[in-house]
Amino acid sequence: MAQPFKGWVAHNSKSPLTYTTFTPKPWTESDVEIRITHCGICGTDIHTLRSGWGPTDYPCVVGHEIIGIATRIGQRTLNPEKIKVGDRVGVGAQSGSCLQADCEACADGQESYCARMTGTYNGRYLDSARSKSFGGFAETWRGPGHFVFLIPESLPSAQAAPLLCGGVTVFAPLRKYGVGPGKSVGVIGIGGLGHMGILFAKALGADRVVAISRSSGKKGDAVGGLGADGFIATGEKGWAKKNSRTLDVILCTVSAHDMPFAEYLRLLKRDGTFVQVGAPEDALPPLMAWSLIQKSVKVTGSNIGSPADIRDMLRVAAEKRVLPWVERRDMRDVNAALGDMHDGKARYRYVLENGPDQAKL
Repeated sequence: MAQPFKGWVAHNSKSPLTYTTFTPKPWTESDVEIRITHCGICGTDIHTLRSGWGPTDYPCVVGHEIIGIATRIGQRTLNPEKIKVGDRVGVGAQSGSCLQADCEACADGQESYCARMTGTYNGRYLDSARSKSFGGFAETWRGPGHFVFLIPESLPSAQAAPLLCGGVTVFAPLRKYGVGPGKSVGVIGIGGLGHMGILFAKALGADRVVAISRSSGKKGDAVGGLGADGFIATGEKGWAKKNSRTLDVILCTVSAHDMPFAEYLRLLKRDGTFVQVGAPEDALPPLMAWSLIQKSVKVTGSNIGSPADIRDMLRVAAEKRVLPWVERRDMRDVNAALGDMHDGKARYRYVLENGPDQAKL
C-alpha cells in the first residue's frame, strides 16, 4: 500500500481545497519522486476543479507546472538526461503514455498525442491498478521518470514553473508552423499563455509579433514590456479590415466561445495558419467556408508538447532569457490565488511556493 502524501485536495467542484493526505500511485522502479518547491497555476487547473470539461475524478490534486528536487530515482527510470538525486527538475501536464513501439504517436516522439496518455492529474496510469495521477499542489510528487525534466541553471524556479505547461503549449506550435525570421505572428489573448506566446515568438526570431486583445488596456505590457511590435484592439471599429492579410501565423490562446473567429482569419495572409491552443468549455463559434477557401488558410490546434518539445523549449528559454511574468504566492494561499486567477487578476501567472513550515500545517 502506497504511503500517503500531503497536499491541497479538491473533494468536489464547489468547496475550497483542503490540506490533507492523499494516496499517490504505488512506487515502481520507473518512477521519480520530487520534493515540490514551486507549482504554477494554469487555467486547466480551474477548468478541472469545477468539472468544466467533464466530470472530474475527485478527490483531485491539480497543478502541472511543477518544480522541485529529485529525492528518489527508480533503477529503471527511462530518462535521457540521467537525472540524479538532488537535481532540480520539473514536470509538465503529462506524466504517462503507453510508450509502445506500435503506437504511432509514441514511436514518433509525440507522446502528448498518445491515445492512452495520462495527465499529471485527474488521470489514470496504465498499471494494473489503474492508479490515479495527482498533481503539484502538494509537498511531494511521484510519477514516471520519462516525463521529468532537468531545469537549466539560468532559469529561476518561479519563472521556470509556467514554462512546463504554458510555455511549451505556445512554443511547440510556433516552432511547428515555422515561426522565425521572415514571419509575422499574431498572438490573441495577452494573459498567462499569450504573454509567453509573445516572448517565444520574439525568441524564435519572428520579424513581426502583433499582440491582439479586446481593448488597449494591455498595450503597454505587450509592446513596452514583452516586446511586441504591434497591437490590435478588437474592440475598435475596422480592426479586421485595417490589418487584413498581414500575418503568417496566428496563435489563439483565448478560451472564449464568442470570439470573432471569421475576423481573426481575415488577418491571415494566403496559406496562413490559425492555431487554437485555448480550450473553452463551450463550442467554438461557427465558421463560413469562404473564410477558409478564399485564401487557402489552415485552422488547426495544438496540445501541450512532447518531452522533446519541452527540452527544446527549456533550452531556448535559457539561451534567450524567456522569463514569464509571475507573482509568487505561498502554497497555503492557494484558494485565494485560484480565486484571483479566476477573476483575471494575474499579471500574468501565479506560482505557488512551498515554504519551510508547510509540513507544520
